[in-house]
Amino acid sequence: LNQKKNSVPNVFCAAMTSGLIYSIATMPLEASKNRMANQKPDPKTGKLPYTGTLQLMKAVSANEGFLALYNGFLPYYIRCGGHTVAMFIAVELLRDAYTSSVAM
Repeated sequence: LNQKKNSVPNVFCAAMTSGLIYSIATMPLEASKNRMANQKPDPKTGKLPYTGTLQLMKAVSANEGFLALYNGFLPYYIRCGGHTVAMFIAVELLRDAYTSSVAM
């Protein structure tokens, strides 16, 4: 797109792409963590429905479909992508400031 290397728009696009890949890879684990944290014991047996992350992922995939692990993806991506953008741009601006101060 004729973007200058290490320019803010270039870094923004790279960060949003990185945030997207990060979100796609980690969302099932985040959803599993949240379900494990919010699970309630069975009133009759007193046992928790999920014993571990992989067991939870298998059970949810079988009962609700694999995409159920991606419920709430957009807010998660906005949070992760926003954080990634802020960090990448901050690092780039700090690098530019350092490079220009060393050159003097």
